Amino acid sequence: MDGTQETVANTVTGFVGVVESVWDRASALIIEYSFSVVGAILILIIGFMVAGFVRRWVYSALKRFRNSDETLNLFLAKSARYAILILVFVTVLTQFGVQTASIIAALGAAGIAIGLALQGTLQNIAAGIMLLFLRPFQVGDFIETQNATGVVKEIGLFATEFETLDGLYLLAPNSEVWGSAVTNYSRKPKRRFDLVVGIAYDDDINKAFAAFQSIVDGHDKVLTDPEPFIYVSNLGDSAVEVTCRVWMNTPDWWTVSRELIKLAKERFDAEGLSIPFPQRDVHLFSETPAPAAA
Repeated sequence: MDGTQETVANTVTGFVGVVESVWDRASALIIEYSFSVVGAILILIIGFMVAGFVRRWVYSALKRFRNSDETLNLFLAKSARYAILILVFVTVLTQFGVQTASIIAALGAAGIAIGLALQGTLQNIAAGIMLLFLRPFQVGDFIETQNATGVVKEIGLFATEFETLDGLYLLAPNSEVWGSAVTNYSRKPKRRFDLVVGIAYDDDINKAFAAFQSIVDGHDKVLTDPEPFIYVSNLGDSAVEVTCRVWMNTPDWWTVSRELIKLAKERFDAEGLSIPFPQRDVHLFSETPAPAAA
């Protein structure tokens, strides 16, 4: 019995020793990681607060710029917030002793794979950012590109919305808009118009000059700076082409140019100046028939 009791006592003593050892290790780990957990929680709280502050600061700073675009302001503000949050999460992982180099490498590889899969979409986003930064046009401008013509209604990160001249809705990818030449008809405050009228060779050129001058002098929307310029632009096959070059404010270009065409026809008719049709002289030559053979 004494031997059995001694064996039981030794076993209990050994078990108690193992429990004490495990508890000591667990206590040490709890104490060690409790500081890490508390530190990680503090880093997350402070990081989220800083990210929100940076987002608001970037947004308010961009709003101070004149003609700043709302879409671009929101995109840059959110990008700054996400950049801060990424740094916060990397710092939290480092707090627990995680080797972040391999994780960053894995995220980089995943980003490359996602970028290749969404190549077209990323091109549209990049083109949208360039359009918002460089601003070759803005909402309300009438522009013409290789694949789209109309009034710009919205510039997004993926596509640009247009309203065509016949009232249709047109959605063009930003990569196509950015990748082609853009003609902005609304960008400049003034726009030129060349009114070309052909008169007969027998008509008086000075009378045509006077008719043009009276037209531009009597129209209040034709600008005097730059001054209208009237000249003979071409001696054509059937007419002498007289050009009246005038400038007007861009919003008035369409209506004023149509009015000038109408006024020119009426004034030239009143002055007896003809606007000849294309003509061609045809000369006929008759050949003497050869004598018949005997």
